[in-house]
Amino acid sequence: MKIGFIGAGPVAQTIAKHALLVGHQVVLSNTRGPESLAGLVAELGSGATAGTAKEAAEQDLVVLAVKWWHVQAALFSVGDWRGRVLVDTTNRIASIEPLALGDITGRTSSEIVADLAPGAKVVKAFNTVPVSWIADFSASKRKTAFFVSGDDADAKKAVSNLIEEFGFYSLDLGSLAEGGRLQQTGGPLVGVNLTFNERFVLPTID
Repeated sequence: MKIGFIGAGPVAQTIAKHALLVGHQVVLSNTRGPESLAGLVAELGSGATAGTAKEAAEQDLVVLAVKWWHVQAALFSVGDWRGRVLVDTTNRIASIEPLALGDITGRTSSEIVADLAPGAKVVKAFNTVPVSWIADFSASKRKTAFFVSGDDADAKKAVSNLIEEFGFYSLDLGSLAEGGRLQQTGGPLVGVNLTFNERFVLPTID
């Protein structure tokens, strides 16, 4: 799979490293242009390249990894989102210093992302824990649980499969409106470090 990143900060870099380790290719982008990412691409190694936001958005799956106040500009820089799987990792924070939440009433943050990227198959994921919690890239890392929400079943399945391929665990919360509210900033599942250890499966009854 080829994964494009709108944004090249810690979130994008961490997810990209996990993707590269399992054989995917990544294209990173930022507002300063591909040349500014040469050092990062060299550090990430084989399978990593830099491009424009539009080039990143042409990949099999696109990860939105920018600060909330840059979301609109980032999505508008691509323009045509029809049919693309867009993973929303953003958190609706009005400011960092001092830390302040944005308005979390009304439509969820990912519904707003979907409004700004009409035609995209938006999946909310990778937003509930600090990236420092998943910075272990070894085979023995903790099986952190990630939540996914979205309105397109196939898109959610693709993202869930990717999470599991990274060595984590995926939990489907439902739609952007319902599940997205649980996992957006201010929701009850943000900052909760859940680790999947074992699962009890009920026997089927013929």
